[in-house]
Amino acid sequence: MRYIILIGIVVFAFTKTNAQELVSYIQEAERNNPEIQAFELRYNIAEEKVNEVNTLPDTQVSAGYFVSEPETRTGAQRARFSVKQMLPWFGTITARENYASSMAETQYVDIAIAKRKLALAVSQSYYKLYAIRAKQRVLDENIELLETYERLALTSVEVGKASAVDVLRLQIRQNELVQKKDVLEQDYLAEQVAFNNLLNRDETIAVTVVEEMFIPEEDALILAENLQLNPELLRYDKLYESVEQSELLNQKESAPNIGFGLDYVPVSERPDLSFSDNGKDIVMPMVSISIPIFNNKYKSVTKQNELKQLQIQSQKADRLNKLETLLADAQYSRETTRIKFNIQSDNLKQANDAEQILIKNYETGTIDFNDVLDVQELQLKFQINLIESIKGYYIQYALINYLTQ
Repeated sequence: MRYIILIGIVVFAFTKTNAQELVSYIQEAERNNPEIQAFELRYNIAEEKVNEVNTLPDTQVSAGYFVSEPETRTGAQRARFSVKQMLPWFGTITARENYASSMAETQYVDIAIAKRKLALAVSQSYYKLYAIRAKQRVLDENIELLETYERLALTSVEVGKASAVDVLRLQIRQNELVQKKDVLEQDYLAEQVAFNNLLNRDETIAVTVVEEMFIPEEDALILAENLQLNPELLRYDKLYESVEQSELLNQKESAPNIGFGLDYVPVSERPDLSFSDNGKDIVMPMVSISIPIFNNKYKSVTKQNELKQLQIQSQKADRLNKLETLLADAQYSRETTRIKFNIQSDNLKQANDAEQILIKNYETGTIDFNDVLDVQELQLKFQINLIESIKGYYIQYALINYLTQ
């Protein structure tokens, strides 16, 4: 089970375009993230409890001195020394170890869940950073395009084929794009801080993101049955097993306990008599047994364990329903982004065709710079929408892998 949980983390963020880089960031986050470290420490504590329960009850040692020495036939008793050791019923210690181990396994699954959630957060933040950088590059391209149109407009003004107003409109549009680019830079810095915090490193460290991403022609096959292997569901299986171990331990603890002991009483010699056992010390081995006659406590624990198992089954069924809903939503959202991507790609192609027509018109001296601005605005809109579609696709891709890998 541990192998299944851990291998999913490696495959989790694998894409054909940016696998290695993103996986490296995820691995760094797993090494440095304080939440993961806290979960690992909790697991270590749970493992150590196995050693804690592998012990016998404390040995009882007592000593007493007779202030008024009782006289016996063989002499006066001066003191009493006792040692006693209780032993749990056969298999009780093993049951305690099994229960502690089952609780440690639950903590181990918690580590896997935390790592998966961290990988998901790192991946989604990474895709957001990619989208911001891609939008900035698109804005740079459009600013350069508008500068080219501005030079064309200035030339047209000189020959009387355009007005100064056209030039001003182009310049205003450039200023708007520069403003958007500056705003995106602030968005990038804010997201970079969030990304670096996930990796638990300096907030100012630059994050390297892939320059170009595409939506693949075919989606990877999704095996819905793999959802059953998600650590969030495996955790309930481990909890169920821990309750089973708890009940086995409860049955063992409801059995009698056996005790072995030894009493030693030193005896003084009687000076007025002479016989073979005069002053002979008393050594008395003892055996004791504790019987839980009033065992309502153990019956109550058994009932509680039965109810806990029913509760865990209900919680697992509820969580499975929610994960299935998340998976279905992610699949539909991913397909929606693909549809949007295809439509925006077609729209962008048509906008580029319109741009080529405008350039040809300029060669014949009939360019309309209002049309230029309209086409440029459409081009930018479609390019931004394409980037948003790619980002949305991979964010949903990461969520699907979180659920099924």
